[in-house]
Amino acid sequence: MFRRLGQVASHLSRPLPNYARRAAAPWQPSRIASSIMAGTAQGKSLIHTAACLIIGDEVLGGKTVDTNSAYLAKFCFSLGITLRRIEVIADDESEIMEAVRRMSTNYDFVVTSGGIGPTHDDITYQSIAKAFDVPLKQHDAAFERMKRLSKPHPSQPNFDWNTPSAALTAKKRMIILPYNDAIPDEEQVIFTDDSLWVPVACVNGNVHILPGVPRLFERMLDGLKPRLLPRLTDPEGKGVLRILISTPLPESAVAEYLTELAARAEPKGVKVGSYPRWGKENNTVTLVGRDVEFMESLVAEVEKAVQGHRVAVEGEDDAAQVDPKKTEVA
Repeated sequence: MFRRLGQVASHLSRPLPNYARRAAAPWQPSRIASSIMAGTAQGKSLIHTAACLIIGDEVLGGKTVDTNSAYLAKFCFSLGITLRRIEVIADDESEIMEAVRRMSTNYDFVVTSGGIGPTHDDITYQSIAKAFDVPLKQHDAAFERMKRLSKPHPSQPNFDWNTPSAALTAKKRMIILPYNDAIPDEEQVIFTDDSLWVPVACVNGNVHILPGVPRLFERMLDGLKPRLLPRLTDPEGKGVLRILISTPLPESAVAEYLTELAARAEPKGVKVGSYPRWGKENNTVTLVGRDVEFMESLVAEVEKAVQGHRVAVEGEDDAAQVDPKKTEVA
């Protein structure tokens, strides 16, 4: 959705959407979002849970493969944030509004991906602004960064930043952001990389709007990390430990044991998982949690019970596959 800055379709000469529209009923910020916006004597609220909203017809239509949710999942896991939900929805205003409202209420850290480019179907900013009854405003600092850090496309040799044109109107769509004058600017418009003009727009205190282009999404998400660390249960951001145990046994053979183990591990905050690996010799059992000492104490027991052994990376002990067509006959 986040197209190259110079890409302007012919139909972009039409006026911008009516940004003055508002939701029928004023949005009431969630308890979580309110505490984040207002702050407390001890600082902002802690981040425990996260949700991801992938926005784009091209993902649902199979044109583009979503990799951003997987990157966010690894990012959250590394910081000890529990990613509770991932959704993919169309470029549809009502669906975007419903999803971001629900996610903002239910989760501490919400990330959206896609729908913030220069064309008519990039409606994420306006939809989220409408969802939370926030005005859309041109962000002048973002516009200045855009002019300084971006270059017109070679197909637009006569483009001028000071001359009104369809191309300029299209570019400005990307810096007309949801903006509440009552909230400090740095809490709403976050520049995560000195080499990028694209900001992370933050709405309702916990909804972070990112582009859909993977290389931009990844850089900007990584750039948010310093802002998130002070709000984690573990401010050092050590994350969660995952122990992998490879087993040659089928899931049906270890199901009874793993059920009993899960009941013992759950009070310690440790989750037990079982993952079949179709077409491979070995399956994987996992232990996931923060209680390192307890988890390590289980390894020998689990290895014995599933007739397996601990691995650093899933599949590292797979037997080499031999291609019979390449086998030489003496």
